[in-house]
Amino acid sequence: QVQLVESGGGLVQPGGSLRLSCAASGFTLDDYALGWFRQAPGKEREAVSCLSSGSYSGSEHYIDSVKGRFTISRDNAQNTLYLQMNNLKPEDTAVYYCAADEVGVALCASAYFSSWGQGTQVTVSS
Repeated sequence: QVQLVESGGGLVQPGGSLRLSCAASGFTLDDYALGWFRQAPGKEREAVSCLSSGSYSGSEHYIDSVKGRFTISRDNAQNTLYLQMNNLKPEDTAVYYCAADEVGVALCASAYFSSWGQGTQVTVSS
């Protein structure tokens, strides 16, 4: 079965860094479109970063608020998706979810992803 399990969330001070991991099983990560999403209290879930399948282009997308601070990457050998988050800000506080879709090239929006992890909490506070 297809499974995604996030880890790496926690409490960090502004300006700090975290790396989120998403371990995949039941499918080959390189064949899927991948994404990181987040949802803050009282707000809609939003796309943070998406990555097309390696067989297509492996191209990346970031929302403006995280561009230059966050990096999405895929380790095919480990079948794991990562989100490196640097220079974290309080507004980055949210539950972060990884997602995948077998189409391989998906629009960077939650409606286009079929498989989801359980989420991991990221809190940025001094």
